[in-house]
Amino acid sequence: MDDGLQQLLDEKACEKLIAEYCQLVDFGNASAIADLFTADGSWTGPGVSMVGRDEIRAGFFRRQAVARRQSRHLCTNVLIRVEGDEATGLCYLLNFRHDSSTGVAELPAPSGFPKYVGEYHDQFVRTPDGWRFATRRFDLAFLRD
Repeated sequence: MDDGLQQLLDEKACEKLIAEYCQLVDFGNASAIADLFTADGSWTGPGVSMVGRDEIRAGFFRRQAVARRQSRHLCTNVLIRVEGDEATGLCYLLNFRHDSSTGVAELPAPSGFPKYVGEYHDQFVRTPDGWRFATRRFDLAFLRD
C-alpha cells in the first residue's frame, strides 16, 4: 500500500478512537472506554490517574452510574502525527454538562457555556487489535464557575 494512503488510514483510525471515546461517555457506556486502551494504558486528568484497563473501567463505571448527568464531549482541532506503529494526538475538548435535580438526565438539557474547555494529549499504539490509546491526558484551560 502507498505510504501516504497508509498514513491517512492510521490517522483516521486514531481519530475514530477519539470519537468512540466521546460517544461511550456521553451515551451511558463509559466503562467500555477501557477497551479503547492498551492493557497497561493510562488516563490522567486534574486530580485523577487511572492505570490499566481495570482501573480505567472502574473509574468510568463510576461516571456511567451518574444517571442525573447529561453531557456532550466535543473534540475539535484534532491533530494526529503517525510514526510507524506509534502516534501522538492533540485535540481540544469542549464539555457541555448538566446535572438534573430530579436524579434523571434531562433531554433536552438546559445549556449555556461549556462546563470546561481543555485539551487531550494522546499517545496511540498499533496493536494486533488495531490502534489503541497508550496514554490519554486531559489538561484544563477554562473552567466555568
